[in-house]
Amino acid sequence: QVQLVESGGGSVQAGGSLRLTCAPYGYTPSYMSWFRHPPGKEREGVAGIDTGASTTYADSVKGRFTISRDNAENTLYLQMNSLKPEDTAMYYCSATWRVNGGLSADRFSYWGQGTQVTVSS
Repeated sequence: QVQLVESGGGSVQAGGSLRLTCAPYGYTPSYMSWFRHPPGKEREGVAGIDTGASTTYADSVKGRFTISRDNAENTLYLQMNSLKPEDTAMYYCSATWRVNGGLSADRFSYWGQGTQVTVSS
């Protein structure tokens, strides 16, 4: 059974940093991404990465967030710096067999349970 287990969320003040971690169990994905669901808004893609470490980012997080993966440890990370109140959301790890999932949620078959990130001003 495939499971994605996230950790690392929390509450920080604006300008602070957090690192999210996602470990897929029972599965080595081709492509992994982070999505977020802000309160009162629609889910949006944040960042994605393939097995060759090629990445893509939403414009809203470019230069502040860094996605990475450790293929040997089969672990996905999202380093979030210079956090803003508008980054407040439930963050989800996702995975797909597709070579390129990008930031389109309908391309992803597996999802984590989510981890809350709250940024106060």
